[in-house]
Amino acid sequence: LQQMRVTILGSGTSQGVPVIACECPVCQSTDENDKRLRSSAMIDLGDKKLIIDAGPDFRTQMLRAGVKDVTALLLTHEHKDHIGGLDDIRAFNWVKNGEVDIYCNQRTKDVISKDYDYAFAAFRYPGVPDIPLQEIEIGHAFSIHHTEVVPLRVMHGRLPILGYRIGRLGYITDMLTMPEESYEQLEGIDVLIMNALRIAPHPTHQNLEEALKAAERIRAKETYFIHMSHDMGLHKKVEKELPENIHLTYDGMEIIF
Repeated sequence: LQQMRVTILGSGTSQGVPVIACECPVCQSTDENDKRLRSSAMIDLGDKKLIIDAGPDFRTQMLRAGVKDVTALLLTHEHKDHIGGLDDIRAFNWVKNGEVDIYCNQRTKDVISKDYDYAFAAFRYPGVPDIPLQEIEIGHAFSIHHTEVVPLRVMHGRLPILGYRIGRLGYITDMLTMPEESYEQLEGIDVLIMNALRIAPHPTHQNLEEALKAAERIRAKETYFIHMSHDMGLHKKVEKELPENIHLTYDGMEIIF
């Protein structure tokens, strides 16, 4: 089996942590693990790099992780905390003198074409990013550098978005619920990275209790929670209370399996 290395580029929710102007104990914490950029992950496939989501912190994340080239970008959905940094893909266009493959569903494709209309114009201003969007569909597997990627249906409240199974890895963000077939498609994974927003219930995201139930059902060998808000509490405290094979992620965390 090919070894996989996953780097958590960002473990926070849409506002990040600390939240602007917030004085709660988490936002005031000096623990680096309580400082969370918007959710994103990088998967190393040999010398190829696959990135999931490109939010407003994309530039910072690429610089912090020392990324020199990106093979492909997988997008989960069209919300700004997941696509807000797409313009910065132009740095990689310049480095490789070519495109970075970007995979998303139709709805995300439509929003990107509107939000970044200058990248799709008939006259493209010099230096605009290449954003070649490849539309993918639920359950239709495709391959990136000999690794199978399966897009899964995830419900973000009432909005249908994408999760991914990438080899032995499951990656799910912004989930409130998931249909039966998505659970089936995740059977037998070794590592699950999944959202857990906070302690209290939320109308469009799993809270900690719901995430623990979903993790128990999927039964990956190890589960890592992502997309956390300041209302999750202090990293050190919450981490201690979790089952042995379930962990909170933090920015810069590496998972090798």
